[in-house]
Amino acid sequence: MAETSVAEVMAELAALEDPKARKVNEKHGDDHGVNLGKLRALAKRLKTQQELARRLWETDDTAAKLLATLICRPKAFERDELDAMLRAARTPKVHDWLVNYVVKKNPHAEELRLAWFADSDPVVASAGWALTTERVAKKPEGLDLAELLDVIEAEMKDAPDRLQWAMNSCLAQIGISHAEHRARALDIGERLEVLKDYPTPPNCTSPFAPVWITEMVRRQHDE
Repeated sequence: MAETSVAEVMAELAALEDPKARKVNEKHGDDHGVNLGKLRALAKRLKTQQELARRLWETDDTAAKLLATLICRPKAFERDELDAMLRAARTPKVHDWLVNYVVKKNPHAEELRLAWFADSDPVVASAGWALTTERVAKKPEGLDLAELLDVIEAEMKDAPDRLQWAMNSCLAQIGISHAEHRARALDIGERLEVLKDYPTPPNCTSPFAPVWITEMVRRQHDE
């Protein structure tokens, strides 16, 4: 099969552009108007094409970058390449997909987690926290959970939005996955009140950590 060209893909993405979707996305800081279901369908058709993914990423177009995260080979990227990509991923969805679909599956994930966690740029640091939350849930050996709670307690209340959200997710995950730290995680959440008034649609769990922890633990016990 002949490799698809960047121009062909960009034309397809332009054809999928929907002004209404763009309006909704822009409220969340994402500058594209492509329905994500249609984007995933396009990715499925293109299958894995690492070189095309790299070239789409270089276009600096948000929809193209999202598509790149779906058709790349996550393990094929070098550490410094992913570091540069993360620093260039300024819209929330591109940032999230890069971390979740690419970095988490890359052999350099732990090295990047440590580097980003301590970064002075809050958006980069939020990626470090997202990778830490993943470890809290799946591979907590070697993490100092009490120390993480110390940092969250001291810094989450005044952290910028994206970093605050990532710290809050880590707080909730510690409370959900580690019963011995649950009481302290609930207490920190109650006192800091971060995301307490976050508008939550019906049938969705609030991101307010005490509610989130309590609900997920209840579900675990019901299973």
